[in-house]
Amino acid sequence: MALWSSFLGGRVQHFSTLVATPPSSHSRPCQNPSPSVVTVEAKARTRQDNRIARHQRIRKKVEGTPDRPRLSVFRSNKHLYVQVIDDTKMHTLASTSTMQKPLCEEFDYSASPTLDVAKRVGELIAKYCLEKGISKVAFDRGGYPYHGRVKAIAEAAREHGLEF
Repeated sequence: MALWSSFLGGRVQHFSTLVATPPSSHSRPCQNPSPSVVTVEAKARTRQDNRIARHQRIRKKVEGTPDRPRLSVFRSNKHLYVQVIDDTKMHTLASTSTMQKPLCEEFDYSASPTLDVAKRVGELIAKYCLEKGISKVAFDRGGYPYHGRVKAIAEAAREHGLEF
């Protein structure tokens, strides 16, 4: 105890003084003088909460303009969605997803879209953008890691004429 008292500057605080005690009522004395136990719990954050926080940080930096709209990627368990958005007007200029008929009929996947499907989505969004005269976009990965399907979409769109 003497070692710690010198470390604390001569002040020794006992644990019982640091723990909160239950409030006593004025009508009767406290029947349980022992201190109560305080539990501290951390907030549980899900993977989706973390992704949304990452996406919000990205959106502070990436903004779609009429000259350079934002190419936004959303990845669900069953489908991929890609949109080209002009954020100044809040207007979607072009979009494609794995739910559209050309992709649904072309690929027969049972669980989730594969890299081949993601490459095809990238090709289609590049084609739709070039038809509308859009050649430069700002890539918004939507809080997802730049890996796998998101990377395949971006590389396929680059190969077919979009500039990031």
